[in-house]
Amino acid sequence: METIQKESDSFDESQSIKVIREMIQVSQKRIKSDGILFILWGWFMFYNYLSNFILGQIVYTHQIKITLNYVGYALAVLTIGYTVYYLIKQHSKVQTYIGISLRYVWISLIVCFSLTNMIIFNVNHQINFELQHPIFMMFIAFATVITGGIIRYRLVIFGGIIFGLLAYASSFFKLNQQFLLEAIAWLVAFVIPGHIMYLKRKV
Repeated sequence: METIQKESDSFDESQSIKVIREMIQVSQKRIKSDGILFILWGWFMFYNYLSNFILGQIVYTHQIKITLNYVGYALAVLTIGYTVYYLIKQHSKVQTYIGISLRYVWISLIVCFSLTNMIIFNVNHQINFELQHPIFMMFIAFATVITGGIIRYRLVIFGGIIFGLLAYASSFFKLNQQFLLEAIAWLVAFVIPGHIMYLKRKV
């Protein structure tokens, strides 16, 4: 009787470990598929900040400005629309601890943006964009590093660290130069890791 009980306990333990491993594998595959969001937001924000930098540096016609603005609006609609669609689609599937954790991280980031603006306005009675911009970059860097830690992806962690260093560097420049640094940050921290994650989703 005791032997049967030991075998049963051993079976239950091995089965539990197998289930946990399968859950981790499913979560990792799903996170790699989430690389599409890194790609979309990375390219959108890269275009947004790079175009702002270019418009602040060169002489351009009214038509060029309108064209760049319309492209930006189209990318915004595409990015936000697909993100909403993707999240709704993923919500219908089994929710994972990793997915829920990431959701809280990025929702908290948006809340911090709003609180930061309110705090700066309450103290200075105006928004200093040259101060606001590096602070926002710092928050994004923090959220990116946390995301990389949660999904155990070193390239995302490294990208978040670079984002943070560029946030500090941008505090030495005027707002228009800050746009260029943030465009580079989005490219390094989101576009490149996003493409690599997405390509590895079937591995």
